[in-house]
Amino acid sequence: MSDNGKLPVLLLHGLPSLSYSWSAVMPALAEKGFRAIAPDWIGFGLSAKPDRRDFAYTPDAFINALAEFIQALEIERFFLVVQGFLGSVGIQYALRHPNQIERLTILNAPLSPSAKLPWKIKQLGIPLVGEMLTQDPLLVDRTLESGSRYRVSDADLDVYRRPFLKSSDAGRSLFATVQNLQLKQSMAEITSSLNAWSIPTQLIWGIKDPWLPLTEAEYLANSLKQVELIKLEEGGHYPQDHWSAQVSDALVYFLRRQVV
Repeated sequence: MSDNGKLPVLLLHGLPSLSYSWSAVMPALAEKGFRAIAPDWIGFGLSAKPDRRDFAYTPDAFINALAEFIQALEIERFFLVVQGFLGSVGIQYALRHPNQIERLTILNAPLSPSAKLPWKIKQLGIPLVGEMLTQDPLLVDRTLESGSRYRVSDADLDVYRRPFLKSSDAGRSLFATVQNLQLKQSMAEITSSLNAWSIPTQLIWGIKDPWLPLTEAEYLANSLKQVELIKLEEGGHYPQDHWSAQVSDALVYFLRRQVV
């Protein structure tokens, strides 16, 4: 807990993004007195990129690593914000550790059995083909712009490409992550466990997402109590990148609002 009594906010990125995707949201949280923490998942950005013999790159492996990270920071309870196709791992963590979660915000993440990995990402986990594609730094451009439906600035792309330019380990980690995402099994756990979920939850959804339609969010909003759905009319799969002001405003309001 920060000096002002506010719980920290943990922001988790999706595929093939980085913690950098939250760089425009974190100042808005800080301005309102929240301590914002945005780590890179193992295998991404500035985090370690271990060989798959040492780290399995499965949802369970990421969940265990996240648990160790939270324990190392000595955080007992926090607000959790997740996005994208690694967002499902964050949701699984919340469902397994509900006593740690004050509130949950989900941005364009898979939520139902109908969710499918888009070909743009799925191909990155195909043997040989994926191993070649994930060594191409331009794959970041193509994937982020395809999902968001907006051009990503050169300055931002420089940040997203940098891990792939520095070492082939970044590509190998991305390949292993996509190959072992186990989306079907994750969706089965999420849909079955959400039946008992009662913690206040917010859905912020870019409705122009070409990969996860609004029906994903509506499915959850119609199934649970204490769920609010914020629709971003022009937002795509990565709304925190291109619609950071709207995301920040909705998030801050949700985190500060009193529970009735």
